Amino acid sequence: MVQTTITTVTPHQLVELINEGIKTQLQAFTARINSNIQTDDKPHLTKRETAQFFDVSVNCITDWSNKGILKPFKVGQRVYFSKEDCIKVMFNQSKKV
Repeated sequence: MVQTTITTVTPHQLVELINEGIKTQLQAFTARINSNIQTDDKPHLTKRETAQFFDVSVNCITDWSNKGILKPFKVGQRVYFSKEDCIKVMFNQSKKV
């Protein structure tokens, strides 16, 4: 049996509760991203690694490249993405050309 508890809160208290929850999630996410960056010294990602980084499909990465969201660079036949650029895109800090 599920018990439901109703609590009265003011709009300000609700905003504070939501902000605290978001802050906790962002801190955990930032710690995870920072640990991945520090343990992996590669400055560039392959298309597959980029897809794993964003938790999307490789086709989505190709689409983002075509739309100019991510800027790929090629070395021979291989396509790479800057890890720094990926982080900027993730946090909406990149400037589209």
